[in-house]
Amino acid sequence: MLRNGETGDWIGTFEGHKGAVWAACLDPPALHAATASADFSARVWDAMTGDELHSFEHKHIVRTIDYSKSGKRILTGGPEKVIRIFDLQQPCSEPMTLCGSEASIRVGVWHSDDNVILSALSDKTGVRVWDVRSKSVVRILSTRSPVTSVEVSRDGRYITISAGNEVQVWDGITYMFVKNLTMQAPIESASFYPSTGRLISGGDDMWVRLFDFDSGEELDCNKGHHGPVHCVRFAPGGESYASGSEDGTIRIWRIWEPEDLDGIGGGGADIAEPFVGDPGSSGGGVVGAYRSAAVRVGVNEVSKKIEGFKIVEGLSGNGTRV
Repeated sequence: MLRNGETGDWIGTFEGHKGAVWAACLDPPALHAATASADFSARVWDAMTGDELHSFEHKHIVRTIDYSKSGKRILTGGPEKVIRIFDLQQPCSEPMTLCGSEASIRVGVWHSDDNVILSALSDKTGVRVWDVRSKSVVRILSTRSPVTSVEVSRDGRYITISAGNEVQVWDGITYMFVKNLTMQAPIESASFYPSTGRLISGGDDMWVRLFDFDSGEELDCNKGHHGPVHCVRFAPGGESYASGSEDGTIRIWRIWEPEDLDGIGGGGADIAEPFVGDPGSSGGGVVGAYRSAAVRVGVNEVSKKIEGFKIVEGLSGNGTRV
């Protein structure tokens, strides 16, 4: 299912899978979508028409899928312990395979170019860094618990990993460890917005937390979900962030600026009102620029609530689709 990230309006439904959809993503311009399913297939769709463009059959459940930054290739992974790379310009050709994983592949993401892939295995610690050209693991980013999510920042400078009760941030260029934040409960997903120094996390406790990365201070704890939070992501502009939960909802939360609060309940107070994006504005509710001060957004206040999904995997490059 595809919805508008500014208004929450339903755009369309991709119909064709015969089993649960484990993962979904949009290509960088948000013109195509790719899905990974329990029906042993990965599919590519036209996001404008809803038409199925390609179906790639597998021998087992497909657990993860991701578009390369160029949008020309997708990777898939799952219990087969193999990463497959499909060339969308030659969809009928055999996929490239990266073999040697010791367990089911839970997460697979491209780095900032088409030559590096990051993967994490079920019940195994660490994130494996693959060189696509040599088809080999060239480095492992160590964690103390199995990894539940991996995110590469838009500029490729940072890698954010959630594992157990910890969120780790690594340098995406040197692969050196940068910082670790310890959480109160197991974390399913985390997202880092480097230019504002803000980090979000979500997990088993059903809350979405906002942190100052440098100090580790918790700036906000957003309540509202009624099930574990499986995915969190910042909008491209950093002004808002989305959370997808097992309760079947996606919620979009806005980070308020001091000037946004002038005239609302007493100018400058740390309060929040539900934000509804203006469809006529640039970027609406999920695109914008966070500038400076850390402002607490009151708990139980949510910008937008989108019904109907099981899990959200991410935001499009322009922030207008989820």
